[in-house]
Amino acid sequence: MSTIKIYDTTLRDGAQAEDINITAEDKVRIARRLDELGVHYIEGGWPGSNPTDKRFFKDIKNYDFKYAQIAAFGSTHNPKGTAENDVNLKELVKAETPVITIFGKSWDIHVTDALRITLDKNLDLISNSLGYLRPHAKELFFDAEHFFDGFKANPEYALAALKRAHESFADVLVLCDTNGGNLPQDIHDIITAVRTELPNAKLGIHTHNDSELAVANSLRAVRAGAVQVQGTMNGYGERCGNANLCSIIPNIEIKMGMTCLPEGHLKLLAPTAKFVSEVCNLIPLSRQPYVGDSAFAHKAGIHVSAVQKNPLTYEHIRPKIVGNKQRILLSDQAGQSNILVKARQYGFHLDKNDPFVQELLSIIKERESMGYEFTAAEASFELLLNRVLGRARRYFTMLKYRIIDWKQIDCDEPLTEATVKIKVGGKEEHTAASGRGPVNALDIALRKALQGFYPKLSEMRLLDFKVRVLSATQREDGGTASHVRVLCESGDNKERWVTVGVSHNVIEASWQALEDAINYKLFKDDKDKLTQALKDNN
Repeated sequence: MSTIKIYDTTLRDGAQAEDINITAEDKVRIARRLDELGVHYIEGGWPGSNPTDKRFFKDIKNYDFKYAQIAAFGSTHNPKGTAENDVNLKELVKAETPVITIFGKSWDIHVTDALRITLDKNLDLISNSLGYLRPHAKELFFDAEHFFDGFKANPEYALAALKRAHESFADVLVLCDTNGGNLPQDIHDIITAVRTELPNAKLGIHTHNDSELAVANSLRAVRAGAVQVQGTMNGYGERCGNANLCSIIPNIEIKMGMTCLPEGHLKLLAPTAKFVSEVCNLIPLSRQPYVGDSAFAHKAGIHVSAVQKNPLTYEHIRPKIVGNKQRILLSDQAGQSNILVKARQYGFHLDKNDPFVQELLSIIKERESMGYEFTAAEASFELLLNRVLGRARRYFTMLKYRIIDWKQIDCDEPLTEATVKIKVGGKEEHTAASGRGPVNALDIALRKALQGFYPKLSEMRLLDFKVRVLSATQREDGGTASHVRVLCESGDNKERWVTVGVSHNVIEASWQALEDAINYKLFKDDKDKLTQALKDNN
């Protein structure tokens, strides 16, 4: 079985994305996780370009890697000097990495218009730079920048640049679609031409996603004979990004029947993708193939019914192969199958003819039509499910609440006070609290009123709060009114959960979400007590 070497450039090319800013410590964390995944090469950065990359190459020496080799990246030497006195080449050597990668020009207009040197001079830059680095690297790679565009413009010169690198003992010649504008057939035809001219050379591929073809072009290159694929986790990179290794790796292993990770490591792909996004402080891409939360999510009732009988009806692979999981969603498109599957996840084995199923489905469809989102707020759904089945109680009743906002001339921020009156059993509690905004004040006041009855609420915290204005609806008076959906993420010392509220009034929507959040905390604590009691009895 053929092995394709994976060259990860998340820490260098991926970090050039406009919304990514990572520290040397972040780079080390990501590199260690990529080694666990099992990629062959991790490009750490350009040691001569900035302090962060210098720090990374210094720190990474303190760690042992099982699968990956660290690569340092740079360019051919400055045309005004020599390889021996070039500062950047010296920094590459000082990085002391087993792998060194340098890029050079292969498109004639970059030589004449960007570098402003002769075509022959550029070929000397390639050979001199590689010759200087060769004794200092276990493996030496040459990235032919803009190769495919260069080949189209001047095939003789593009090939001359490759031949010079090959003659200078570069281990792999990496063909780059730097502008990301080539089509898969172009990639295939040009690589085929290169293999004819350089039959003994090992070829790699480096593509960008400016035409939404980086993954397709990389796979086509592999079909044409490339043995190394460069890319980034989650497709991060400058402009529209680089080739996405999260799609390339499973396509190579599952669809093309080749290997690129150690045996059994493909299941680490989805967790690694999420880890990298978290370290980069970016929201994971839910619709990303293979590793996104939505990759194996099913919403339509017909789809859910089918995947329960045979997952292959609507899933091209088993999610667990790449470390992902199947998700059944609830919405106004849900059918009985959605309800049955979700109920089973919470321990209820219902029959499709059970009247509770139809009742729950009716409630969900009605609420989703108003703007509720149970897919995102599973705690609210679990409460609703248990209430319909008569297995969850309301732990308190709201009698009234009031929010007051005001601002004083000597205060930078507006002041907010919430007053809450609730009833627990036969007792009433009336409290007030101030906070940073109406939702924070309402949350503090509500928990303050309840803590005398439920002391464990002191463990609970409001972690996140999102408001979305939904599409406006026509009022009887001819005006418009918009529903507002509020999602609250709460947590305690064990887990986190999300609840939802919808109303024309943002405060009322917030109250609904907060009320569900507290009821869910109390409900799950009761479940934990029951579970522990059953264990003790056994």
